[in-house]
Order: sequence, then structure tokens, then C-alpha cells
Amino acid sequence: MSQQSQKFCTSHAKNSTWAAGLRTFFEYRDLGIGDATHGQFNAHVIRVKKPVEQFPHTGPHAHDLNFQMFFVLKGWIKFVYKDHGEHLFEAGDSCLQPPGIVHDEIDCSEELELIEFTSPAKFETQVLEAVE
Repeated sequence: MSQQSQKFCTSHAKNSTWAAGLRTFFEYRDLGIGDATHGQFNAHVIRVKKPVEQFPHTGPHAHDLNFQMFFVLKGWIKFVYKDHGEHLFEAGDSCLQPPGIVHDEIDCSEELELIEFTSPAKFETQVLEAVE
């Protein structure tokens, strides 16, 4: 069990704000989990930034973290994973991306909205040459 106590945290959609984040073609709604857990975890909702001015494609990359998963709320998103191939995720689908897995978002719908959970809250992203 964690040595640091966590704070009670709520996030209500009617009071939410969307901000820039890791990807310029997405908007992020922070759910307050990073602050509440002293940076141990993060949760945010991600959606395609409107109007769509840039094709949502990340290029091959990996994250330096201990845990990453997402759950698709609306629309769809397509990834290719090293050693696992191409995967299409639609509303109701989820994915646990193991630490350091090389992946590339190759397409998504304009109405994409997903929730992502990470640990730690802040992490580095390594841009790579290709997904093999």
C-alpha cells in the first residue's frame, strides 16, 4: 500500500475544461487524479481537436512509464503495435499497453473520445524510427 495518502477527487463534466497536451491534434480533459495521487497516477479524457486540421497520426513511439491503458468512449482508433500487429478499437473496447511497447496511432475517427490511465502521471515519450 502507498505511503502517501490520496486526496478525495471528483470531476464533473459540466465544469470541465479541455487543454492542449502531448498531441497537438487532441484535446485533454484532466480528471484531477495526478494531483490527488501526488503524481503516482493520471487519468484524462482525450478527444480529437475540432476543427480537424491535422491528421491524427503519432508516428512510432514508446512511453517511459509503469502502466498505460485506455478505454474508448466514442468513435474508433487504430494502432499498430510491435510484435502484435494492427488493432482497431471501437467504443467499449480497451487496451493495456505494457511498459515500453512500441506503438503508432495510424488513424482515428473525428468523433474519437477515450479515457486513458497512466502511472506515473508524468512520463517521457521516446520517438522511434519504425514499428517492426
